[in-house]
Amino acid sequence: MVMRGTLLALAAVTGLATFGVAPVAAKEETKSVFVMSRTWAVTQVSDAPVVYRATRDNNNLNPFGPPPRLRTVQAIAAIQKATGCKVIVPSMYQNISGQFFSQVSCG
Repeated sequence: MVMRGTLLALAAVTGLATFGVAPVAAKEETKSVFVMSRTWAVTQVSDAPVVYRATRDNNNLNPFGPPPRLRTVQAIAAIQKATGCKVIVPSMYQNISGQFFSQVSCG
C-alpha cells in the first residue's frame, strides 16, 4: 500500500513537471517582525493609499506561550517596525480573521 501511494505521488509530480507548472509566488513582499514576544507578518496590500496588513502568528494555539498582550498595540508596533513609518491610527481596522489593516505616514 505504501508503494502505491509513493507511485501516485511520483506520477503527480512528474505530471506537473511535464506541463511546466511553476509554483505560485506571492505578489507582495511579506516581512516578519518580532514584537512583544510575538511574531507578526506585515505585507503591503495597497499602493494608493499605502495600506499594510499585519497578521499575528498564533503559535499553534500554544497555551504555554508568552503572556497575553493587546493585539491592537502589537499590530501598531509591528507595522511601524516593519515599515519604518508611523501608523495612522484612525485608519486602522481589524477583519473577522484577526488581521489588522492600516494606512501609514512616511514623512
